[in-house]
Amino acid sequence: MKNHHLNACVPFFVVTFLSVAAAEDVSFNRDIRPLLSDRCYYCHGFDESHREAGLRLDLREEAEHVWDVDSPDDSDLMLRITSDDPDEVMPPPSAHKSPITDDEVALIRRWIEQGAEYEPHWAFVAPVRPDTDATNTSDAIDDFVARKLATKGFRFAAPASPAKWLRRVTFDLLGVPPTVNELRLFRKAVEEHGDAAYSDAVDRLLASPMFGERMAIDWLDVARFADTNGFQNDAYRMNWPWRDWVIDAFNKNKPFDEFTIEQLAGDLLEDPTEDQLIATAFNRNHMIQAEGGSIPEENRAKNNFDRVETTGTAWLGLTVGCCQCHDHKFDPLKQTDYYSLLSFFNQISESGMTSKQMNVKRPDRPFGVKYAVDKPYISVGSDEHKQQLADAGAKVAAARKQLETRRDEYVVEARTWVQEIRDDPVLGAERIKPSEYVARFVHNADLDNPKDGGFKQLIETFLKCVEPWKSIQDEISAEVARESLLQEKIPLVMVMRDDQPRETFVLLRGNYETPGEQVSPTTPDFLPPLSVDENLQRPTRLDLAQWLVSSENPLTSRVTVNRYWQLMFGRGLVSTPDDFGLQGALPTHPDLLDWLAVEFRESGWDVKALLKGIVLSRTYRQSAMVDEEVIAKDPHNEWLARGSRLRLDSRLLRDQALSLSGLLNTKIGGPPVAPYQPGGIWEAMSLNKNHYMQDEGEDLYRRSLYTVWRRVVAPANFFDVPSRQSCLVTLTRTSTPLHALTTLNDTTYVEAARVWASSLATIEGETERLSQLFFAATARPLEPDELASLRGSLEKARHRFEACPDEASKLLSIGEAPVTEDLSAPEHAAWTTICLLVLNLDETLCK
Repeated sequence: MKNHHLNACVPFFVVTFLSVAAAEDVSFNRDIRPLLSDRCYYCHGFDESHREAGLRLDLREEAEHVWDVDSPDDSDLMLRITSDDPDEVMPPPSAHKSPITDDEVALIRRWIEQGAEYEPHWAFVAPVRPDTDATNTSDAIDDFVARKLATKGFRFAAPASPAKWLRRVTFDLLGVPPTVNELRLFRKAVEEHGDAAYSDAVDRLLASPMFGERMAIDWLDVARFADTNGFQNDAYRMNWPWRDWVIDAFNKNKPFDEFTIEQLAGDLLEDPTEDQLIATAFNRNHMIQAEGGSIPEENRAKNNFDRVETTGTAWLGLTVGCCQCHDHKFDPLKQTDYYSLLSFFNQISESGMTSKQMNVKRPDRPFGVKYAVDKPYISVGSDEHKQQLADAGAKVAAARKQLETRRDEYVVEARTWVQEIRDDPVLGAERIKPSEYVARFVHNADLDNPKDGGFKQLIETFLKCVEPWKSIQDEISAEVARESLLQEKIPLVMVMRDDQPRETFVLLRGNYETPGEQVSPTTPDFLPPLSVDENLQRPTRLDLAQWLVSSENPLTSRVTVNRYWQLMFGRGLVSTPDDFGLQGALPTHPDLLDWLAVEFRESGWDVKALLKGIVLSRTYRQSAMVDEEVIAKDPHNEWLARGSRLRLDSRLLRDQALSLSGLLNTKIGGPPVAPYQPGGIWEAMSLNKNHYMQDEGEDLYRRSLYTVWRRVVAPANFFDVPSRQSCLVTLTRTSTPLHALTTLNDTTYVEAARVWASSLATIEGETERLSQLFFAATARPLEPDELASLRGSLEKARHRFEACPDEASKLLSIGEAPVTEDLSAPEHAAWTTICLLVLNLDETLCK
């Protein structure tokens, strides 16, 4: 459940905010622009087509006639916002905006008295490194945070214990908890080496291959990656090599500017490698419509809409999607800007549907899998597999040629076969059941025209039913099946390729059928200009990508640093990571954000260095313990006077259960896997056309990153996750009974508890066993009352399962992992209950 009770704190913060503002010079960016943007800009802002009374308040030269700095209360602006006449007051009741309060009126009056000066929007001005005596990232963070704490009347909290910090940082950098041995060794290292132990621990974590997997989880949300195309058919695609490219890029610490350029325009680099081509699948991760009756041109437009909006959110932190149909109501983004950006992506030869489909039926599976991809794509696989696929294709071609050479023969026989059906209804019902789709063509097909659509389908049915054609068709089908199985091992990765030049037009109201003025590829003019090679006829996606990571661009480094801060603290320095525009939140620590943005860029876009600096800071190392006074003053920890305490992502919760139990399979990369999932979910969402086929063995225990993600329905035990239908840069965090239903009853969690209980059996003594169990999950020792509580629960469970041995056997049968004989069934079931209890402690579910 969300913390709605915190809303009671809002009036306090408004009063405090206005009181602080009253005690110092009024800042347009901090104090006035948010008021104007929220209440006025919709009707008096950038959008000329929606502007009322010819009044524009977002530009000083357009607005200065509505105030008088010598007599503020006689200003038109003051008279309108203070009026009690519903026909005069601004904002008008019809706007459904909150009225300007008395405190806000006073603030505006003071601003006018001070000269009514405007400032450019902070995010549209290139960051400059603020002054600090700090010489490294950690110290700079602490310096800027300490300054802010002093102004708010706070101070740093005590540091977290070494074990608690290691648990926190291991989750943040690897996505799994540290082992008991790692916790103990680190605690000892801190005793012996002090702060050096922290640095060594971070270096070890950053060097782990699990680091790339943890970073990839969030980037896949940004990139709207899924294993299927979406919409009703929701066929599989084969873009998982791109996911593996992302993991590898993070593990190799690929500079973020290269990471950006290769994903947006790797195909346009000189002599691009296969990896650089795979990287461009980023812009093919959108949904693909392939339903009957859908219109390719419309689909291409929607694909490009998705690319523009994903780029705008991921790198610019702007709500560019507002401009698909009209000029932005608040930010200086025109509709022409939107389509100028779209033209960068409008040059590829995608069909707007799917250009290649195939069905793969594995011998050990009850159902086949339908794949559908759209051009352009590349084959990714070993030379050996590619040769095998070529050989299989040759066999398919030869088998089909053998049939084709006898075409005249089987067409004559098929004509006779259909005519016999027409003449004898009883015989016809035996050959083709009336319920079959092809039956509708029996009496309508033109049997004199082999190219007639109905007759062609009847011929196909004939070939599958009558010898010797049936044997030939069976041989062809067998060869096609072998070819498909090989093709599944050589995925067809959809990539970008500028091989279909197109003109781009503004689409009036976003409708592909109503083109307006023609536009050329360029960037919004309120941002630094695009640098283009004079020898090129037009800018390319490569120019766009290089512009995004140029030193002049004021947004990309800020937006990126802010998301990494959000990853570590649960909340960005800008709490609206998808909106750095005028409607977005102001940064809580603007100097810190700019210092980090400049350092990140000047360090060579070094992601690992940025993260190391964050997690070694005093700010990050604070304890999350907090008193009521601090909670009341700062419920969301905006000012960073304590360590962050957050519910773990559901994907990390699953991986935690697997890791603590020892079940986690740490294999990296490869096709998606299908772990445990309740039955019927996919079928209900697809009119029984898509079937979930659970994997077996070690694939059940792969990290959540690899769980197959069907576009129309996310994995069943992932709650509060993005839909992967569009780019999202925030994670919803809630707590509902449905979450507990999952973590207490889902097969993965129950099986993990059972296996964990079995592994604990090797520890001598009940007290030591309970202590290690608790320490492994929470990174702190048991308190005496907690130990007593766990012992009491264990005894109750023992009595229950000794009295009901069948219940014990039923519990121990959950999951495919073998049941050991280290414990009796009632004892094993009792300890399973305790392990499941500990997995569901609030302290275990949070970091």
